[in-house]
Amino acid sequence: MVGQHFIKFLQGHPWFDLKWLGASDRSAGKPYREACKWHLGAGAPDSVAGLVVEDSKPGNAPKLLFSAMDALVATEIEQAFARAGHVVVSNSKNHRMDRDVPLLVPEINPDHLKLIPGQQKARGWKGQIATNPNCSTVVLAMALAPLRPFGITRVIATTLQAISGAGYPGVPSMDITANVIPFIGGEEEKMQQETQKILGDFAGDHIRPLAAQVSAHCNRVPVLDGHTVTISVELAAKPGEAEVIRAFQSFTSAPQERKLPSAPPRPVIYLPETDRPQPRRDVERENGMACFIGRLRPCPVFDYKCVALGHNTVRGAAGAAVLNAELMVSEGLLD
Repeated sequence: MVGQHFIKFLQGHPWFDLKWLGASDRSAGKPYREACKWHLGAGAPDSVAGLVVEDSKPGNAPKLLFSAMDALVATEIEQAFARAGHVVVSNSKNHRMDRDVPLLVPEINPDHLKLIPGQQKARGWKGQIATNPNCSTVVLAMALAPLRPFGITRVIATTLQAISGAGYPGVPSMDITANVIPFIGGEEEKMQQETQKILGDFAGDHIRPLAAQVSAHCNRVPVLDGHTVTISVELAAKPGEAEVIRAFQSFTSAPQERKLPSAPPRPVIYLPETDRPQPRRDVERENGMACFIGRLRPCPVFDYKCVALGHNTVRGAAGAAVLNAELMVSEGLLD
């Protein structure tokens, strides 16, 4: 499913032209229209449907590769491409927490790309690997990033995660219809660890994690697209409510300053309505690339609590990786 979102998101991209597809040997040698059962709306784009799928090995592939590989095979395949000189921008979880691999959200930590030279030197790679976070982590990190100047000390986050996050065929209908499943394997650990790395500081050859406690509860709910996260946060500076809202409204960073093609004009959008954000009303806005915040109010345990929403298969997957590659172009790491 993420691979199909990559194909859809890259259609008409001003910088990147999709010319190569790699998959397992079961699909290699077949046109994409035969190798793939298309699940998104409007059918597979004509420009891609006739491409012959190749084996996922270095050789004919272009320099830039977007990876949506299953975690069971991603490590070996991605590293083989990096050794051969390719730039691998990965949605897979395998390298996210590696000491020398950037875990990027371009609006938050573009300086983490400074890990790349050390990665190449230590591993002897001609190429490189950069990653984007877990789909629920992106929403939490985007909501917390504007609050960093206030000193984040403790966070509790509870997710309401869409069924598209489980891929296809995903969660059985008898399990998810009119139900909530309060467990997603490995998700809580990813949110806790990845958030601390993303919001951490570049320290020469590694990332110094955010010095805050982060606790996550993850739930699957019967929503098609859009991960909702309810957040309680403790802040050292004790800002007023108006200051926090201004921080959300004014948040911007390198992708907006450099006018990267996939960057939303406002990466964080604060909604004043008492019942927003909502997946059905908000998740497709800004081409799925913004994070929506609402319901900021005092928290009797910490300082503030709010609700955040992001598109899990776009901002949390394919769109995030494409924006990462655009950032790498703007940094001179990719022609």
